[in-house]
Amino acid sequence: MKQFNNSILQRHKTQYFKVFCMLLLSFFSLALHAQTVKGTVKTKANEALPGASVSVKGTSKGTVANSDGSYTIICSSNETLVFSSIGYKAQEVVVGNKSTIDMVMEEDQSTLNEVVVVGYGTQKKVDLTGSVARVNLEVREGAPNTNIAQFMQGAVPGLNVGVATNSGGTPPIAIRGQTTLGGNRSVLIILDGIQYNGSLSSINPIDIASIDVLKDASSTAVYGAQAANGVILITSKKGGYDKKTTVSFTSAYTTQNPTVGATLKPYNREQFLNALAEGFYDQAYLAPNYTERNPNFDVRRVVDATMATPNRTELLPNDYNWANEATNTGSIIENNLSISGGSGKAQYLLSGSFVDQKGYIVNDIFKRNTVRANLEIRPLNWLKFGLVSSGSFVNQDGAEPSFGVLNITSPLLVPYDANGNVIPNPTNTVVPNPFNTYFVDDKDRNNYLFANVFADVDIPFIKGLNYRLNFGNNGRTSERYTSSQFEGNLTGRVSKRLQHYYDYTLDNILNYTKAFGKNEISSTLLYGAIERKFNETFVEGVGFSRLNLSFNELGNADVRNASSTSNRQALAYQMARVNYKYDNKYLLTATIRRDGFSGFAKNNKTAIFPTFALGWIASEEAFIKNISAIDFLKFRVGYGVAGNQTPAFSSLALVGVNQSYIFGNGGATAFGQQVNSLGNDNLKWERTAGLNVGLEFGLFKSRLSGTLEYYNNQTYDLLFSVPLPNLTGFSNIQSNVGQLSNKGFEATINYDVFKGKNFKWNTSFNLWGNANKIVKLTGADNNKDGIEDDIVATGTGGLYIGKSINSIFDYQANGIYQLNEERLPGFQLGGYKVVDQNGDKDINAIDRAFLGTLEPKFRMSWQNNFTYKQFSLNVFFNSIQGGKDGFLTGGNFVNGSFVTNTRTYFRDDNAIRNNDLVGLDYWSPSNPDGKYARVITGTRSKVEPTLYEKRNFIRLQDVTFSYELPSEILKKIKADRINFYVSGKNLLTFTKFDGWDPETGQGMITDGRPVLLGFTGGLMLTF
Repeated sequence: MKQFNNSILQRHKTQYFKVFCMLLLSFFSLALHAQTVKGTVKTKANEALPGASVSVKGTSKGTVANSDGSYTIICSSNETLVFSSIGYKAQEVVVGNKSTIDMVMEEDQSTLNEVVVVGYGTQKKVDLTGSVARVNLEVREGAPNTNIAQFMQGAVPGLNVGVATNSGGTPPIAIRGQTTLGGNRSVLIILDGIQYNGSLSSINPIDIASIDVLKDASSTAVYGAQAANGVILITSKKGGYDKKTTVSFTSAYTTQNPTVGATLKPYNREQFLNALAEGFYDQAYLAPNYTERNPNFDVRRVVDATMATPNRTELLPNDYNWANEATNTGSIIENNLSISGGSGKAQYLLSGSFVDQKGYIVNDIFKRNTVRANLEIRPLNWLKFGLVSSGSFVNQDGAEPSFGVLNITSPLLVPYDANGNVIPNPTNTVVPNPFNTYFVDDKDRNNYLFANVFADVDIPFIKGLNYRLNFGNNGRTSERYTSSQFEGNLTGRVSKRLQHYYDYTLDNILNYTKAFGKNEISSTLLYGAIERKFNETFVEGVGFSRLNLSFNELGNADVRNASSTSNRQALAYQMARVNYKYDNKYLLTATIRRDGFSGFAKNNKTAIFPTFALGWIASEEAFIKNISAIDFLKFRVGYGVAGNQTPAFSSLALVGVNQSYIFGNGGATAFGQQVNSLGNDNLKWERTAGLNVGLEFGLFKSRLSGTLEYYNNQTYDLLFSVPLPNLTGFSNIQSNVGQLSNKGFEATINYDVFKGKNFKWNTSFNLWGNANKIVKLTGADNNKDGIEDDIVATGTGGLYIGKSINSIFDYQANGIYQLNEERLPGFQLGGYKVVDQNGDKDINAIDRAFLGTLEPKFRMSWQNNFTYKQFSLNVFFNSIQGGKDGFLTGGNFVNGSFVTNTRTYFRDDNAIRNNDLVGLDYWSPSNPDGKYARVITGTRSKVEPTLYEKRNFIRLQDVTFSYELPSEILKKIKADRINFYVSGKNLLTFTKFDGWDPETGQGMITDGRPVLLGFTGGLMLTF
């Protein structure tokens, strides 16, 4: 590995900078004659079109129109200017001897001329042959999203973004489902052309100009094996050449509360005691039917001793609401300031922001300060240098109480004694007082630094040839310090964890574009390398006489421990891509990428991945042009092979330190070493062969438009940790096995419902689904039945040929045993019935069956945009559906017995001690139709099945109402834009799911948190 790193990476650091400097020296003397062209870009209504792109065809030179539509650009007389803007048709003008060119743009609702980022370049949407989609950030403007990932939720078909329930949290992200078992599952994030390995919570959403999503092998191929799970391209805002200085300020305030706060809450004192009596229905009610109350029942006889006076003479008088005391109305304060502009030789954007989020749970905080400097200079019309940089400083200090423990702690107990001192363990068990965290010092800081230094050269003597050098840098420093007097068996524990991460990317990119006759060709060559370094130091101390100095007195601990780790990874890659268009009808894209990764063993360090795609713009054919209803029609198909990387060191034999041994009385201590894992010199790159077929259309003067997609991905040589027999001395080995199938469809429909002078209504509907299936596994047939074996787990998991990855193979619950009902052997009154699959009157492992899957069948979203004069209303619905047996979850309620996957109330000390939630419908003889089991016999049923539940939901996710000050007023106060808005998030959720939220799938679990409903008010100012 060391030889690989040194021979490839070190050479990149020196050799290419020398070559680049030599090229610059030769280019300075070859600058072409240039002239300055000025003008305005307006609509047919004579309104300025700020942000319109003005570029020189066949080069990377360009600028954007100012707020009044004006622009200035340096170009040559024999060059052609291209004017484009989202929603308008691109237009071209030969410069000639003109010094002023004014352009009136024509609307084009198909947005086909929109330029999207495709990886190492940009491309018109009309010319795409792969599956690429752009997130509409404008319609999410004003939503209370502190994390850029929240803007993507439901926005693009095939892009699956979940929800985050903690302050500043990043939700789970996936593109087109799961295509691997043991390989990398992360979506690749590209920020301003550089791979970004920091947290998305560190990126200020206000700084972002566009988000593009690459979904199929043809579009992701340029990024190689790291793009196995799709790519998200994030581009930050910039200034503009010859653009006046613009100052923008945004401010917003948000309040947040749980979406289910009124329905899911813990019992108060009276409810707790009533529920306790129901748990002792055999004493609280009269036999034999247990429906008539026993007048002699006294709850003091069954209550936990901690909740009564000595000898249980009286119950404690408390009615303490633990959840209320440890929660509050959450809030978000956001302020952003940016300054942008430029001259003929330079452009700039400087920004700063502050976010202060206080979560629903006390001490759940997220504070972020960000700064950004995007600078670019153009000393010559063919030469540019630039810096894209940002710093993000995140503070998440404070230890919040466990939300689950808050909800199960009895209202008869209190957190503090009569002197106001915290009671470490109110229940006299290992369960701590959730308020202990208020007295814990907790420092949680993350500092993120990002910078891409680049040079961009339009080769003067070869028109259409461009060279770009990117030197990207990512850095992160994390500090996690804690000091708690309650840990270490109340003797105190202090720990410090310090992490440093750094990576660099060095890309050499050569682009060439050429148009001749009816032919247009563009090609890209890439040679690059990435190196990543990580190190961590951890120290802890246990046992302190005092903790006055918090986590700064580790040396005073009775017991001290220290550990450290460090690793280094290296990647080298080359890529070639060719785009060809003939007669504006026929499209071709071919890409080949070679990847090298230090994490693979010596026999397979590198691999090659090719892709190929075709497109046919059928609407340019004469026989379709005559059909007036069809404005645009394009078919495309792509096929290619993508790779996936193994986790670092998983192909190597790892050595660890064995336990120490003392030889004889007073002998020296010796430490041994042993091989902890087996290496695999032949471990190969995982490969996914993917087919993507797409149809794009625009009908009725582009009033109706959309995209339909189908994909079929087959993954071979799956990276997987194969179990080994115990006699080998090892538990598993990283290997290549089997085959996985992943198929799906995606549909987007856009429709202009009404488009009048003052009122407009546009609607957009997305629908997508995905299904995976295991085709092959290890090939083993241990039982010699001629059929390949599944990998069967002892629980509900396992991998099964012909089934999805997340199939549920488990016992099937079928109601609850009632009074006087005959029960199968080993089952209890009030417990769940289990379906006897083979009818032998006994329940054992053979009675497990396939009950469904954790994965949804399809997802959908619906966006509606209404505008009336200066008012606008955006309404967004999001939904996930499981069909007949999909999108299931097992019960996660923390009930009386902590049996969190069965939702069974089992009468024991925990059941007597713990609180529960209002609305949970437990069985009893007086409530025979109860949903959840209740067993009071003191003996558990032979099998306690998981009660699976559908998570289907439809959610009114975002609503934003805004008002733009009219241009007449703006001119008087010399402002470019003033916008006032109010918005709501997660306003309504339609579901039958019992729990905190169907999308997270969380019931009342120890680490579970509710999804929050938010209301926001804010303003946007631009001068």
